[in-house]
Amino acid sequence: MENTQTNSPSEILEGNIKTEVKRVNMPIFKLVLLGILAGMFIAGGAAASNVAMHNISNVGLARLVAGVIFPVGLMMIVLVGGELFTGDCLLILGIMDKKYNVLQAIKVLVIVFITNLLGSVIIAFIVYESGQFNYTDGLLGAFTIKVALSKTGLSFTNAFCSGILCNIFVCLAVLMAASSKQVSGKILGIFFPIMAFVVSGYEHCVANMYYIPAGIIAKMNDSYVAKAKDAYNFTDAKLDGLNIKTFFVDNLIPVTLGNIVGGMLFVGVILYLVNHKKAEK
Repeated sequence: MENTQTNSPSEILEGNIKTEVKRVNMPIFKLVLLGILAGMFIAGGAAASNVAMHNISNVGLARLVAGVIFPVGLMMIVLVGGELFTGDCLLILGIMDKKYNVLQAIKVLVIVFITNLLGSVIIAFIVYESGQFNYTDGLLGAFTIKVALSKTGLSFTNAFCSGILCNIFVCLAVLMAASSKQVSGKILGIFFPIMAFVVSGYEHCVANMYYIPAGIIAKMNDSYVAKAKDAYNFTDAKLDGLNIKTFFVDNLIPVTLGNIVGGMLFVGVILYLVNHKKAEK
């Protein structure tokens, strides 16, 4: 009896290519709005995970708790709608299948990247203004600074390789969600890969579009800075390492490059080479 609940790997590949064709032909204003939404959804998951883990001293347990919360962002994108840069790295499939050209894919990726950043920063400002960082007597604000500093303090190699590993999981989560025709199956397909990358501490460029700006905003508050110095023994010199320049140069650029390599090469290219003949009609 034919399985009507799941799609085979070749069916997933073929379906994704059809989706990517629609994506490159989407009106720009829709792409912009969906990109902003995706940035907001990922930022919402990131903010919630910070709340859940900020007062847990055990690193493994803290990351596990964050890993249970964070996947909600991608769930909302897949089930409701949104254009996420890391998932859109699978545009490589349509390029290899000659459904559109490289320039068309680059246009989509650039628009989505910029709008994901806009959506994430909007949520960072709103979360700050909501007073959420005051939780645990301001410790959440201090923790937000700590998270941002840890990310801007990575070496290029660390950030790049962590970005590769992250987007292997993210792109597989997108494809695994497409393997199911039921909402419950899509949720499970998303949950475990995303949880794994969060627990592992890998770097996701769109998530960092929330984490680091949120830390920069929190650093503007003297009470959060004082709390960070007290709780984490941060010096002024250490805190000076968190700024717009380090956000882009020390984290966003290498992480984004790693995400591209992980999603396109380690997932898209390999799966296309394995399944493209089977996907042909």
